[in-house]
Amino acid sequence: MKLRKVTAASAVLLALSVTATACGGDDKKDDNGSSGGGKKITVGIKFDQPGIGQKTPQGYSGFDVDVATYVAKKLGYGADQIEWKESKSADRETMLQRGDVQFIAASYSITPERQQKVDFAGPYLLAHQDVLLRADENTIKSPADLNNKKLCSVAGSTSAQNVKKTLAPKANLQTYPTYSACLSGLQSGAIDALTTDDSILAGYASQSQFKGKFKLGGFKMTNENYGIGVKKGSDLKAKINKALEDMVSDGSWDAAVKKNFGPANYKNEPAPKIGDIKS
Repeated sequence: MKLRKVTAASAVLLALSVTATACGGDDKKDDNGSSGGGKKITVGIKFDQPGIGQKTPQGYSGFDVDVATYVAKKLGYGADQIEWKESKSADRETMLQRGDVQFIAASYSITPERQQKVDFAGPYLLAHQDVLLRADENTIKSPADLNNKKLCSVAGSTSAQNVKKTLAPKANLQTYPTYSACLSGLQSGAIDALTTDDSILAGYASQSQFKGKFKLGGFKMTNENYGIGVKKGSDLKAKINKALEDMVSDGSWDAAVKKNFGPANYKNEPAPKIGDIKS
């Protein structure tokens, strides 16, 4: 009788031990956005911006991908331990707040409105609103020259509206569903200029099929301070800032700029200092 009781008790203890192990798991991911020594980290990027963040049959590529991969390595994760998740512009704050991702590097400009909802490490790139032109275009030499020209941007973007309101009120604004569609229109002559951040434009122009066909205007119409978004209060902010400083100091930042934007002759700003946000 006593033997049966001991055996039953042992079985219960064994079951509890197995359950605890299963619940604990080895693949930890801190809800507050900390790395927690886990085996995977989830990172948000753009999937549809060549040169910035793009998903291809071969994998993921772009400047933001290179920056995120470097940061993740400094946090203790190899490239094969990163789970990439698409972060569309309208979803970024929600994804961070819900803990869907640990950090986001997705042409994510630091603004006062966004800082109320999430924290930012960086900035790690200072971009500017600019225009992309055909390589043989020689009549558009300043933003004012966009008056009476067909100016393209994507639906919902504020870039073209910024130009039309302040710099070229007579520009003929054309709204296309995607930047790729704008680029096709620019190539065919259906439009005269495409406007958004110069880094994004350089990424598109750097694609092999467009080599030598386009050029950046170099107008620097706005400052866009790209930061890495993290959940409000996350201790990852300080760790990512240190990683970004290391990336600049060891030359990896310059190498990533050249690799992703070089073919478009992108005249990038020097790597910004952490916390130096240009208005």
